[in-house]
Amino acid sequence: MEFFILLCILHVLYLSFLIWKLFDQRRDRECYILDYECYKPSDDRMLDTQFCGDIIKRNKNLGLNEYKFLLKAIVSSGIGEQTYAPRNVFSGREATPTLKDGLSEMDEFFQDCIPQLLDRSGISPKEIDVLVVNVSMLATLPSLAARIINFYKLREDIKVFNLTGMGCSASLISMDLIRNIFKTHKNKYALLVTSESLSPNWYSGNDRSMILANCLFRSGGCAILLTNNRSLKQKAMFKLKCLVRIHHGGKDEAYNCCTQKEDGQGRIGFHLGKTLPKAATRAFVDNLREISPKILPVRELLRFAIVTLIKKLKKSSSGSSSKSVGGVGVGGGGRGTKSVSWYVLAYMEAKKRLKKGDRVLMISFGAGFKCNSCLWEVVKDLEGSKNVWGDCIDDYPPESLANPFMEKYGWINNEDESTFKIPE
Repeated sequence: MEFFILLCILHVLYLSFLIWKLFDQRRDRECYILDYECYKPSDDRMLDTQFCGDIIKRNKNLGLNEYKFLLKAIVSSGIGEQTYAPRNVFSGREATPTLKDGLSEMDEFFQDCIPQLLDRSGISPKEIDVLVVNVSMLATLPSLAARIINFYKLREDIKVFNLTGMGCSASLISMDLIRNIFKTHKNKYALLVTSESLSPNWYSGNDRSMILANCLFRSGGCAILLTNNRSLKQKAMFKLKCLVRIHHGGKDEAYNCCTQKEDGQGRIGFHLGKTLPKAATRAFVDNLREISPKILPVRELLRFAIVTLIKKLKKSSSGSSSKSVGGVGVGGGGRGTKSVSWYVLAYMEAKKRLKKGDRVLMISFGAGFKCNSCLWEVVKDLEGSKNVWGDCIDDYPPESLANPFMEKYGWINNEDESTFKIPE
């Protein structure tokens, strides 16, 4: 009898150990952001209204209608004067870029953000275990990831990934890759570097679906330091709660709405099709359908289920049926690079709006067509005094909502078609 009791006790202890071990392993799979650094180019790369107009005017391939179209687009885009362009645009060589232009643009970003991030975090380059770099429209040999490894002399056994062609939602794809690596490797540091190279991708033709991209995309980027070392939890800024990826590349309409291609004259550019809003909406809805059960409280899910059921019953009684989709998303969005979500996050941090326990939903879209989202939990109160917005946050939001582009080019909306001419 005593032997049986002892055996039972040992069995319970063994099961308890297995449960603790399983729980302990799951804790090692957490993904934390220790710090991140958004890129702010130097002031000599800042685009003001006059220079934006000059860039449009010097494209001799533009006809009268295309010229007016671009001016109207930039007036209504909401872009301010604190945006940045690559250096070859300022030297008037946007139509004839070189490989060196693209590499120099990336080097400026790498050599600004990465050392700032590592110095502030107290992490040596030799301590980085994983490097993921995503720059969609610049594929070099050696890769940009190898360029970073060479410059900072990272370890020979580092796990390295270089992503191209993944579009504006690539940073969350990179995050998913790091999260999966963290599931099988303990106590690791990962460096995520996300940006886009505009130098070799300026479109100099006159196809409306392609010249629009010149008005919307700007220089930027972000370097992010992550870990799954739970002993560093108290130093972390954010904890990843969940991440959802949706890809509609199997649908021709979605696949073709955002593509890099040549126009009729062989000029390469980035095509934004008329089906883009529809493709983005469908991907967004599918993403919300999957992520909502993971982030909404049980009470909200029950209320949604009841409302959906009532709607279906009402439509059934009238002899029709349809699928109901609902959900609320608060996403980082705007015009710029794929890293725009990180700039929005930094803005919220600098405004001291991120407190311990808060949750932030990031949603990003990209060619393919993709919609990716993730939920972050704020681990500690964030002050934001040292981030990219630190020296100018008091100027936002601006007291005046005046649009400098409207003030300078707003006349284009009222110009007489019969008498209008492109300025010399």
